[in-house]
Amino acid sequence: MRDRASGGLVYSTEGGRMCPACRRPIAACTCAAQRVPARSGDGIVRVSRETKGRGGKTVTLVRGVDLEADALAALGKRLRSACGAGGTLRDGVLEIQGDHCERIVALLAAEGFAVKRAGG
Repeated sequence: MRDRASGGLVYSTEGGRMCPACRRPIAACTCAAQRVPARSGDGIVRVSRETKGRGGKTVTLVRGVDLEADALAALGKRLRSACGAGGTLRDGVLEIQGDHCERIVALLAAEGFAVKRAGG
């Protein structure tokens, strides 16, 4: 006999995907409304410089920005424009080409973020 906590119905042809907690269809799940989204970090934005795995090229990394994806992309565009460099948003981490740590720390502090310089 199977233990109810170890698994159960995952998909039903009637309701589609099932919630593992309340065992109802995802569309009618009652436990999702009760969940409170946890903060992803401590509220401090960390700016660091990295060269590993990039063929010796220097990249400035900005981690810990607690924004939605579209707002984070807009912030990345403003930072890249201010530094005159390219870059990308990868897994919630802003990557800006080149060594622009001091400039980015100053720009983020001016926008009201709590910023720390990370790394060496």
